[in-house]
Amino acid sequence: MTFIQGLKHRLLSGPGALALGLVLLGAAATASAAPTVKFGAPPWPGVTVKTKVARELLQAIGYKTSMTNASWVIDLQSVARGDLDADLGIWLPTQKSTVEPMVKSGKVDLLVANVPDAQYDVVVPDYVWKAGVHCICDLHKYAKKFDHKIYGIEAGNDGNEIMKKAIKNNTYSLKGWKLVPSSTAGMLSQAGRAIRAHKWIVFLGWKPHWMNIKYHIRYLKDPKKIWGGQSTVHTAANPAFVKNNPNVARFLKQMVVPSKIQSRWIYEFGYNKTPADQVAKTWIKNNMDTVSKWLDGVKTADGSKPAIEAVKSAFSS
Repeated sequence: MTFIQGLKHRLLSGPGALALGLVLLGAAATASAAPTVKFGAPPWPGVTVKTKVARELLQAIGYKTSMTNASWVIDLQSVARGDLDADLGIWLPTQKSTVEPMVKSGKVDLLVANVPDAQYDVVVPDYVWKAGVHCICDLHKYAKKFDHKIYGIEAGNDGNEIMKKAIKNNTYSLKGWKLVPSSTAGMLSQAGRAIRAHKWIVFLGWKPHWMNIKYHIRYLKDPKKIWGGQSTVHTAANPAFVKNNPNVARFLKQMVVPSKIQSRWIYEFGYNKTPADQVAKTWIKNNMDTVSKWLDGVKTADGSKPAIEAVKSAFSS
């Protein structure tokens, strides 16, 4: 037996094999202890900052993270395939027709309503509300003042389709009205001009968003529930990732953001143009009480100590 053959024999049998096996197992355990958490996020300001906040916290406790920007459908499909781990921007009920089959088939888990008081509906300026428009059913009474127009966002958006269907079916006596699609920025610019001029306008509105801070708007009642009732924003995750990473899953389940907080994030990032990482870091540093609730029972990636200790240390300066 040559020297090399003898060395191989000693490493692969007896105590040598045991020692080598322990080294390899230790390396594997270390590698698997802190996976890269892969987020998907549609290019919406609220989801962008919210995902950045989650990434900052996970990185502070020892995880690596990444974020992929694509349409919400592509992101969700990637989560279902396991190419991505989580998406914090699933809107219900407006995305229900796509999301529900994935949940029922076990391809996607909805971990939590991370924005439980979201809303997506038709809005008017407060001076229009005070003039008597409190419900979608009131619009037809003032059709001329609105020029028979409802301003929407990108073509094909669920909100646009809801109102186009209402017009087609004469729901709320909207026959003869027109849904005017535009980009989100274009619609909000149109709304801003109308509000500054104190003109009547009705458009699609949602919270969380900076429009709720910048403009005094009111959400119209929808007694026929064509919008599906209360909106919520959910965290979707790949089931295998949730099972294999209970520490991260616990954090994601506990990360609940009231719309008022996320609207402020969007105002700073989307309206004031403050970089998302700066918005996230500043907010975390100034809101440790909320962060502590999100990290309750969560450990650092190596399991050595409570996650909140690592976060406080990382954001103490």
